[in-house]
Amino acid sequence: MKKLCITGAGSFLAKSVIDKFEQQYEVVACMKGDLNLLDTEKVETFLREGRFDVVIHTATYDAAPKDTLNNPEKVLQNNLRMFFNLARCRDSFGKMLYFGSGAEFGRDSWTKNMDESFFDRQVPNDQYGYSKYLMTQFAMQTNNIYNLRLFGVFGELDNWRYRFISNICAHAVLGLPIKVHQNSSVDFLYASDLTRIISWFIDNNPTHQVYNVCRGKSYEFVELAKQVRSLTNVNVDLVVNHTNINK
Repeated sequence: MKKLCITGAGSFLAKSVIDKFEQQYEVVACMKGDLNLLDTEKVETFLREGRFDVVIHTATYDAAPKDTLNNPEKVLQNNLRMFFNLARCRDSFGKMLYFGSGAEFGRDSWTKNMDESFFDRQVPNDQYGYSKYLMTQFAMQTNNIYNLRLFGVFGELDNWRYRFISNICAHAVLGLPIKVHQNSSVDFLYASDLTRIISWFIDNNPTHQVYNVCRGKSYEFVELAKQVRSLTNVNVDLVVNHTNINK
C-alpha cells in the first residue's frame, strides 16, 4: 500500500480526497498545526523520516477569499516557501503532485480553451498567479514533481460563502436571491472526478510534468445560475450586476 502525505488537510481539496484515499492508501494528513511548511528544517526532517511514496501538496496561502485574514503582501513569499521547502527534499519521496491554477497563465491574456502550450506567454502580474507560474517553471525541470493545473473545482465540502457554485446552490435551497456579481466563463470540475484523476497520477508514471485538469468545456456563471434555479424549481430572483464576461 502506497504511503501518502497530504498537506493542507483542512482545505476543501484535501478534505474531498482524504476520505476516499484512506480506503486505498496509507494517508498522513497534515494540518498547519501538525507541520509548519514554512519551516525548512522541520519539513526536511518530516519528509526524510516519513519516506512517502507520494506528497500531495494542497496547502496554499491565498488572500482572495473575503473572510480570510491572510496578508495579500505575503502570498508570493509564503506560497513559494511552502512549495520549495517540499520540492528541495524531492529525493526523500517518490513524487509530488501539486495544484496549479489558470492564474499562472496571466489573467490579462486569458482566452477560451487554453491548453498547456499557453503557459509562459505572459508572466502573471498578481502575487498568486506569479507564485504558481514560478512553481511550474521549476517543476518542468524535475522528473518527479507534477503540476495538476486546475481552473475551477466544486463539491459538497466547498465553502458556500464565497465559492460560486456552492453559493448559488445554497441560495436556491434557502429561497434567497441568486446573485452573480460578475459574469465569467470557467471550466468547472467536480471534486469526485478530481479524486479519480489524482488516483491515476498516484498509481502511474505521467509522461509530462504539467497537465491541465478539466473537462474541456467552460460555462458562464449566468447560465449556471439559471440552471440551478430551474433544477431546484424555486421562484427566486436572479440578480446579475455585470453580464459581460470578465477574465
